[in-house]
Amino acid sequence: MINVHKFVFSPFAENTYILSDKTRECIIIDPGCYEQHEKDKLADYIEKENLKPVRLLNTHSHLDHVFGNKFVCDKYNLLPELHKDELSGLQAVPTYSATMGLTVEPSPLPEKYLSEKDTIEFGDSRMSILFTPGHSIASISFYSEVDKILIGGDVLFQGSIGRTDLPGGSYPTLIESILNEFLPLGDEVVVYSGHGPETTIGRERLSNPFLVNV
Repeated sequence: MINVHKFVFSPFAENTYILSDKTRECIIIDPGCYEQHEKDKLADYIEKENLKPVRLLNTHSHLDHVFGNKFVCDKYNLLPELHKDELSGLQAVPTYSATMGLTVEPSPLPEKYLSEKDTIEFGDSRMSILFTPGHSIASISFYSEVDKILIGGDVLFQGSIGRTDLPGGSYPTLIESILNEFLPLGDEVVVYSGHGPETTIGRERLSNPFLVNV
């Protein structure tokens, strides 16, 4: 069984996730820790729970989801893994952050990229990868069929969807990702989004204003 622990970090109120199982191996998804006290909070949780981080995953490369990449890489000797088409966005983060008055250390570059053909493995757990562009050019999501959980980045929110007005965004593509990749998973699947509270596929199918009439 996968345990999902959420942190809310940075001025963007971004959700950072640590997923672990009974083996104590864990994966870190979208570390948004910007301030030092946020980095300490993430590390303290890992130490307190006696976890062993084995992978660092990014659903996409927008700045608020990768603020903590450098910290996690340095502390746990992990390189980020994301879709290859998100690389240019990852490399642009320091420059883009500076335009917003933020100072961000460049993220180490991946040695391995992820696609929907891959499987995420840690401990006794397995997750599949869904290709879910639209919010960004090549966003990916992580799904456990056994545990019925979906780490969806900024694709689908409780009562809303990800914005599509940033570079690489596309409203029709995002809706297509949700309809083709998320909704078929089943109403009971819990969606852990990049911002805000978790929701379920069933709830969003019935009440999300962006989906009820499509």
